[in-house]
Amino acid sequence: MTVTQALLAYLVAAGLLTLTPGLDTALILRTAAVEGPKRAGFAAAGIITGCLVWGAAVALGLGALITASTFAFAVLKWVGAGYLVWLGLNLILKPRARFELAGGPKLAGSDIVWMRRGLLTNLLNPKVGVFYISFLPQFLANGVSPAPFIFLLAAIHAALGLAWSACLIGATRPIAGALQRASIVRWLDRLTGGVFLAFGVRLALERR
Repeated sequence: MTVTQALLAYLVAAGLLTLTPGLDTALILRTAAVEGPKRAGFAAAGIITGCLVWGAAVALGLGALITASTFAFAVLKWVGAGYLVWLGLNLILKPRARFELAGGPKLAGSDIVWMRRGLLTNLLNPKVGVFYISFLPQFLANGVSPAPFIFLLAAIHAALGLAWSACLIGATRPIAGALQRASIVRWLDRLTGGVFLAFGVRLALERR
C-alpha cells in the first residue's frame, strides 16, 4: 500500500486503540481527580515519553530484522498475526463489564515524580512492546525504510495519546463516569477486538 493509505489506515486503528481504556487511562484519570490537572499532565508526559522509547527500540530492532531476513519477517508476521487474533477474540468474547478506576488519598512527591511514575508505568509494561512489535509492521508502506517509518507510526500514536490525555484531564469527571457504564466499556472492547481481529487476519495474508 502507498504511504498515504498506510497512514490513513493506521490513524483509524491507532485512534481507536488510544480511546480504549487501559492502565494509562486509569493513571491519568486517577491523578487528575485526586492530584489535580498539573500532576496529571506530568503523568501523561511520562507515559508519552515511554511510548516513544518503546517505539524507538521496536523501530530499530524490527527495521534491522525486516531488512536482513525474509524468514525472520515471515516468523514475525505469523507470531504477530496470532497475537492480534488472540487479543481480538478475547475482547469480543470476554468484554469488560466495568473499567476499574482506582481512587485513594493524595500521595507525596513533586510534580516530576508524577512524570517518572507515568514513564515507569509505560516502560515496565512489556505488553506495550509486544503490541508494537505485532501491530506496527502491518502499516509499512511500499518502498519505505522500515526503521524510520515504524518510529513515525509510534510517534503518531504518542501524539494521539497526548491529545486524548488532554481531553481526559480537561473532562475527568464526565469521562470517568462514562467509563463506569458497562454498555460503553463493552462496546469499546468489542469494537477494538474486531479491529485487532481484522488486522491479525490481514497480517497473516500479507506478503512481503
